[in-house]
Amino acid sequence: MASTPDTTPRERAKADRSAALLREAARLFAAKGFDGVSLEDLGSAVGITGPAVYRHFRSKQALLGALLQRTSERLLDGGRAVVDAHGTATDQLRALVAFHVDFAVDESDVIRAQDRGLGRLEQDDRREVRRLQREYIDLWIDVLSHLHPGASRDRLRVQAHAGFGLINSTPHSLRALRTAHDDGEVREILAAAAYAALTAGH
Repeated sequence: MASTPDTTPRERAKADRSAALLREAARLFAAKGFDGVSLEDLGSAVGITGPAVYRHFRSKQALLGALLQRTSERLLDGGRAVVDAHGTATDQLRALVAFHVDFAVDESDVIRAQDRGLGRLEQDDRREVRRLQREYIDLWIDVLSHLHPGASRDRLRVQAHAGFGLINSTPHSLRALRTAHDDGEVREILAAAAYAALTAGH
């Protein structure tokens, strides 16, 4: 909830607590998996009781759904803004890669939480997350189609997924990479590798 002059302190506090629950849910679901996290774990992480979580989300599944939907919306909106801000397909792709690498490095817990919990979403939430993700992938395919004009969209979809897979491997590889590289170098490594994979054959 955005703060406005009409927002009461109580409403702002509730919005802040909901945001904190989403952040901690990402961390806990990434570490323990959906089934390994209790309401008590979630509440304790933000300084409330387990049952108090229901004041913000109707269930643990609803909390996961809100986390993944908001993340998918943010990716789609951000990706569209990136494409609109750059003129050539080459510049758009480089910017999309940088944008997604930043997300993967900064929010690796969310990626891991999705990997471990997507199948536990309620049907409507899973359908909406999948819809948003398809639109995000289609955005990349539209850009790739200008770089690979002879390729079918099915082929480009495979190539886009390969790029995502490389970038989204961050939760599994980042710890090892950080033993030898700082965050800036990690971003450069991932961006260069993903761009090479996405432009292969161009």
